[in-house]
Amino acid sequence: MAIETATLEANGLRFAVDTAGQGDTVTLLLHGFPEARQSWHRQIPFLAELGWRVVAPDLRGYGGTSRPEGKAAYSIEHLTDDVAALFAALGGKRRILIGHDWGGVIAWQTALRGKVHLDGLIILNAPHPDAFARELARGWAQRRRSWYVAFFQLPWLPEWLLTRKGGAPLVKMFKSHSHKIPAEQLEIYRRNILQPGAATAMLNYYRANFSGLAGGAGSNPVITVPTLMIWGKDDLALDIALTEGNEQFVEDFTLHKLPRASHWVQQDAPDEVNATIAEWARGKGLA
Repeated sequence: MAIETATLEANGLRFAVDTAGQGDTVTLLLHGFPEARQSWHRQIPFLAELGWRVVAPDLRGYGGTSRPEGKAAYSIEHLTDDVAALFAALGGKRRILIGHDWGGVIAWQTALRGKVHLDGLIILNAPHPDAFARELARGWAQRRRSWYVAFFQLPWLPEWLLTRKGGAPLVKMFKSHSHKIPAEQLEIYRRNILQPGAATAMLNYYRANFSGLAGGAGSNPVITVPTLMIWGKDDLALDIALTEGNEQFVEDFTLHKLPRASHWVQQDAPDEVNATIAEWARGKGLA
């Protein structure tokens, strides 16, 4: 099934989106840092074949989507409002939210804040905030892996590091984690971060939400939406311990770990990710 590119107006912004499929079940795919909507190209046609209308936007500040100025524009309140507005613009009787990395953070927070009635939640390599708080409090395993979050709080230096030599360090970062991301996608990511103001917008996700997102373990309400977590076990940034104990945070929780897949799980193991989503969705009556 062919992927089409369009624009959507939502929450006062113009979103560039890739979309496929028809039907009353709208599925929104949220990418991570420092990616783009193209990171879902191996999922979009497959999920559309399940009978879903699939939409993958560039998040605010990324790619072809509006890029508001200022750190405050990237607070989690605005990011979850974007999700609610996108679903409202798309309509549909059922809503499924899928997020990876920062897209997963936004997806967790959308479910926790109850801004949208969700029928299904799918998370790829992004920790529940209570699990993240627990592991940070437990010791240095996750703290060491999260060093870059503190580095990203510095002014100008992270932007310079990511964009120097035409964005070569960004491409090198991806390749140090995975050799399976297509060269054409890496080129999109490289070009995107070189757009005026783009690197700062991407880093503002970390800067605007540095404190307060994790909270304390047990500080969030239990999620009642059926939830699937898919986790690449070779993630260098997030400890595998973050997959443990999520049943206490989510009423209906399913975990599927993928060996030999990195943090960029939907690109490292697209067929396995797709099959896992399809099996789970059919089991929940969503496909």
